[in-house]
Amino acid sequence: MGKAKSLKDKLYGAAVMKMSFRLRGDEESPAFKVVYPGVLRDLELEDAAVEKYIEENRESVERAARGSTPAQGPRG
Repeated sequence: MGKAKSLKDKLYGAAVMKMSFRLRGDEESPAFKVVYPGVLRDLELEDAAVEKYIEENRESVERAARGSTPAQGPRG
């Protein structure tokens, strides 16, 4: 069994996924409306926490959502 993800890693992953839909203007798409709630459930996160993470880490989240950075997760 793999190492459990930290809260920061969970937030980063959910934020990057949400931002990738947001940057394409697809937050109202059926795919987002099915996938995102499942991600929140599986990672035991609230949307408000993901939004806060996006606000606090917008540059790195957007860069990752655009595929401009290695998929290493958050730093620090």
